[in-house]
Amino acid sequence: MPTTSNVRPIMKTWTSSPKLEGAGVHLRRAFGFDELPQFDPFLMLDDFCSDNPADFLAGFPWHPHRGIETITYVLDGDVEHEDSLGNGGVIGSGDIQWMTAGSGILHQEMPKGSKKGSMYGFQLWANLPAARKMMDPRYRDVKSGMVPVAKAAGGVQIRVVAGEAAGVVGPVKDIVIDPEYLDVAVPPHVRWKHSVKPGHTVFAYVIEGEASFAPGTDPSPNQTLVLFGRGESVQVETRGRSARFLLVSGKPLGEPIAWYGPIVMNTRDQIREAFEEYEKGTFVKKSGVPKITT
Repeated sequence: MPTTSNVRPIMKTWTSSPKLEGAGVHLRRAFGFDELPQFDPFLMLDDFCSDNPADFLAGFPWHPHRGIETITYVLDGDVEHEDSLGNGGVIGSGDIQWMTAGSGILHQEMPKGSKKGSMYGFQLWANLPAARKMMDPRYRDVKSGMVPVAKAAGGVQIRVVAGEAAGVVGPVKDIVIDPEYLDVAVPPHVRWKHSVKPGHTVFAYVIEGEASFAPGTDPSPNQTLVLFGRGESVQVETRGRSARFLLVSGKPLGEPIAWYGPIVMNTRDQIREAFEEYEKGTFVKKSGVPKITT
């Protein structure tokens, strides 16, 4: 039996809450502005899982972003996207798009769902440090077939988007906050332990079933957000039910946050400047945005 002395304890848990965003998209917010800065360097996690097209078809029409990265992970359905510079495409089932807004981009994201009318996916916002907030924008598109699946004892399977699990390295690399992004499936009656980087912020979000996320704790059900304390590893244990969850970590920035809508900077003056540029039509600084397909 593994020791538990270095296992991260649970700092907080709560259930994601319903929100209405975009042009009328019904989603669930796991954390956001009200939880700052507990999740530094992460800003927000939205769960847009629904079997009702009326919940998501209104989408997220044209809007700006600056100073952050948006990570869209689709489990089922399609999300059509395009930007003001002519880039566009579809994020399909199992795909990930890691978009670095940097100095500024205008884009829209329109969920279309699957043939059955369902849309399952998540969007995570990650902050950029002050020194990189005005970096050149870029897209990093990862198709489903390019995401490796790691296998661990007990039948545990991990889709490794970023970071490393069971000796398997994910395709998303060279990201400022040194993130780990795992989609973990644990069968019933299994204990899984995973090492995490010291000092990194670590959280889990349950997307199916239930599991215990620290030794001696009760199982956390679907749509539960788990924020971990300090330690060298996380330990997850299932009982009579399987579990699937996102496990995410990143290096905290420890910097001031000024946040208004889709723009996140370090000072209110920078926020004011961004919106003044948006009104003047000078918000976008680059004539082209690199697109990296993995």
